[in-house]
Amino acid sequence: MDFWWIVYVIDIVLFALVTLTVAYVTFFSLASLINKRQDTPKAKRQNRFIVLIPAYKSDANILHTVNSILSQTYPQRLFDVVVISDHQKEMTNMRLAQYTVTLLIPNFEKSAKTKSLQYAMLNLPEFKIYDVAVVLNSDTIVEQDFLEQLNDAYEAAGTKAVVPHLMPRNRDTSSARLSSIFDEINNSIFRRGHITVGLSAALQGTGVAYDFQWFKSNIMKVRTPFEEKELEAALVHQRYYIDYFDHIYVYNERRREVQDFNRQRRQWILEQVKSLVKNIRYLPSAIFNKQYDWVDKIIQWMLLPRSVMFAIVFVMSITLPFIYLTLALKWWVIAIIWGFSLSFATPNALVDKHWDKDFFMLPIATVVYVAKGIFAKIQQFTKKQEQS
Repeated sequence: MDFWWIVYVIDIVLFALVTLTVAYVTFFSLASLINKRQDTPKAKRQNRFIVLIPAYKSDANILHTVNSILSQTYPQRLFDVVVISDHQKEMTNMRLAQYTVTLLIPNFEKSAKTKSLQYAMLNLPEFKIYDVAVVLNSDTIVEQDFLEQLNDAYEAAGTKAVVPHLMPRNRDTSSARLSSIFDEINNSIFRRGHITVGLSAALQGTGVAYDFQWFKSNIMKVRTPFEEKELEAALVHQRYYIDYFDHIYVYNERRREVQDFNRQRRQWILEQVKSLVKNIRYLPSAIFNKQYDWVDKIIQWMLLPRSVMFAIVFVMSITLPFIYLTLALKWWVIAIIWGFSLSFATPNALVDKHWDKDFFMLPIATVVYVAKGIFAKIQQFTKKQEQS
């Protein structure tokens, strides 16, 4: 097979995928600059909340999370806190038992956040009646008026799911800073930008408020560890709008190590691929039935993950000039557009002295991570060959 023919095919396929992603991101990045949200009116009714906190080996953070949610200005008689303590230390459980929370201690052979939430639903007292379920990660901190603001937002939205603004608790390493930047980019593009044009916002793993009856029914149908992906698909497939409120903050711990950062992204990429494979068959009917949220969600799963995008653009931009300079020109142009779209989606407060270094680290870290994975597979294959 001709070398140049292979180069052209790889170049065209990768550029088409990158262009689709850049076009999508640029559109919603610009849309996010237009803020149509007015002040949320005060709710006429105080809903009854249940706050679910799955905690897997979170001894270092769980007490801070519990303290923050128990310090709410919202009437304490109107919310209950349930901690699902999975494989935590006995001392941690003893401390949790001293708080006004419902402490559940499952004994899973293979732990997962989804299992913890399902376990909680199965073990809630039947006489308890709730309007709203809120899921918090065990390393999430909330402000004192969090439930009060969430109650106002839930009534104003009039839908089954309300998403708050995810913020970082820490920015002390390159990985943590990159994670916080990516969170804000997600807030801008997949949440604020979407609700600006009338589409549903994307869910996130912590701080989301669900209609309790809807959540109780649908969480039991989830089969993967990433419950937000399946719940998000269920919401839009059932034609329920997902609203986003930029002024309600939740603060989550960010990954500090590059290895953890890459491992988390690999898990998200695998889950994105699984979601696409599982739901791609619904795309024609979604288009035909004008289910625009559902169409948008499936297109999202088709997009290249951000870390993969950086790696592809980085590699193609620096290697093609040595092969055929003309082919590289369009990659330089798309890289500039990509950079501008991300800068539009990033708040000025996060653009500091570490900005350039952190972004330069990402493609290199991704390429090194992939290379190490390939090298490990080759070593495994070689050992098997030697043993046989």
